[in-house]
Amino acid sequence: MTIKIVTDSSVQLTEQEIKDNNIHIIPLTIMIDGHSYVDDRDITRNEFMQKMANAQELPKTSQPALGTFVDLFDKLGADGSQILAIHMMKAISGTVETAKQAATMSQSDVTVIDSDFTDRAMAFQVLAAAKLAAQGADMATILAKVKQVHDHTKLYMGIVDLNNMVKGGRLSRVAGAISNLLNIKIILDVNKTLNVIQKGRGMKTINKFIDELVVKMANGPHIAAIGISHADGLQTANKIKDKLQPLFPDLNILVRTTDPVIATHAGAGAFAIMYYTDEDK
Repeated sequence: MTIKIVTDSSVQLTEQEIKDNNIHIIPLTIMIDGHSYVDDRDITRNEFMQKMANAQELPKTSQPALGTFVDLFDKLGADGSQILAIHMMKAISGTVETAKQAATMSQSDVTVIDSDFTDRAMAFQVLAAAKLAAQGADMATILAKVKQVHDHTKLYMGIVDLNNMVKGGRLSRVAGAISNLLNIKIILDVNKTLNVIQKGRGMKTINKFIDELVVKMANGPHIAAIGISHADGLQTANKIKDKLQPLFPDLNILVRTTDPVIATHAGAGAFAIMYYTDEDK
């Protein structure tokens, strides 16, 4: 008997990390022009970006079915193990609420928490929980560590094309038309909600923010982990890594395509910089 860790497919983890840490992933569903795909099973992240670019309508993503959660929780807890489910922020998906409902229906002992993040920022919490679970830590100890990681995590997202935000209803069509005409780019601070912290014309806005953030990271508290994700914006992501890696030579900075949920909201060319600090070092 132990504590088993569950998360959803919006998380940014390598296959090796999933295997080594015995993490259970519950997939989301993606609908593209009437065709349904199971995330990371029927479609890869790069394939999704290609299909989204050619889609007639904005793709739709949906949380796993309630029964899927219940079945997984029951299966994992059949040996008496406790379960900790960590999911993406409810501001962009109903996944965490469905998981909470399933936890009340499951025969297993399930604890569900909203990570308040997604992608690699959520992975920081998931990995911390999984490593402690493997060491035999109890639920209280794991939850305390997850909260510590949460409270010291930053997720910044750059949006370079506002079309998807208009289509998704997060920006009015008039505002979107004006913004595109003026070549407006925005920077979001993501934690529970999506907060615009900077906006301006052209890529100079993006480049200025990146340069300022790199300086802030280099001169701030000790950084334990860094992740960079993108939605068909590999060139920008690699540029950011090239700036950060010499400053943090001991860290493996993961650069990968983001999940379909974020890609759908953020649009092509978007990127995210995620890190968390360990102030004890």
